[in-house]
Amino acid sequence: MKRSFGCSAAKFSRVSLLLTLSVCASPLFLQAQSNPAVPDWALPGSATHKQVPPPADFHRPSRIENKSIGIFDGQADVGSALVQGSASYDQALKQYTIHSAGYNIWYQRDEFHFLYKKMSGDVSLAADTTFPDPNGYNDRKVVLIIRQTLEDDSKEAMLGMHGTGMIHLAERPEKGSQMSDMQFRFGGTMNGVMAQRIGIEKKGDQVAIFVSLKGEPLHQFGPPVTLHFDGPFYVGIGFCSHLPATVDTGVFSKVVLENEAGKVE
Repeated sequence: MKRSFGCSAAKFSRVSLLLTLSVCASPLFLQAQSNPAVPDWALPGSATHKQVPPPADFHRPSRIENKSIGIFDGQADVGSALVQGSASYDQALKQYTIHSAGYNIWYQRDEFHFLYKKMSGDVSLAADTTFPDPNGYNDRKVVLIIRQTLEDDSKEAMLGMHGTGMIHLAERPEKGSQMSDMQFRFGGTMNGVMAQRIGIEKKGDQVAIFVSLKGEPLHQFGPPVTLHFDGPFYVGIGFCSHLPATVDTGVFSKVVLENEAGKVE
């Protein structure tokens, strides 16, 4: 039987029908569940199950807070993961900390917490990134991302760095289409090595990614992709735990965001 999110999928305790209906009407209901219902398609890979694309018609509206945080205009739970995400900014350290659940940033829709700035034209974005918890799920990822909208199925170009150190340049070429990517693995004796700093640049319709492994100057990593964005679009940093109802953390520091190409440093 296909499962779906929402009140019909939850396992309620025996409370009055009126209370159940009033709680289900609240958008904060999913936060209050100690064990949110997770559909089979959202489960990460295991010995008995491999994550598959969500149903083609499955969407959830993003939770958006248009309140500035550091250099960003606001933040959003893109795709509204089962547990609400959050973010904070340490002015003294110039550091952003993002807490988020979310099954993935992949297929034809995403779930992640996103700090965004609306921009047009060329863009340079770079940051030092870390995973504070060494025991998080391997496929969790910090991302630098350019999106046309805040909808869960938006056109986008993304630099993602996974908990294993794997880096990829991924794109969703049109709203609602499947993602594709170029993967870069450090492999061999460097397997599990984490890049110290990552960057993404939009120059016209060309989007390229940049990497510094050990503090050397950022250098372009692989070829760019060609993807057109209509201005304004959304640029920023994000994190996804890759676990539908489990929150993890990504940290971004020394963030550089310029409305110009060639400023990734």
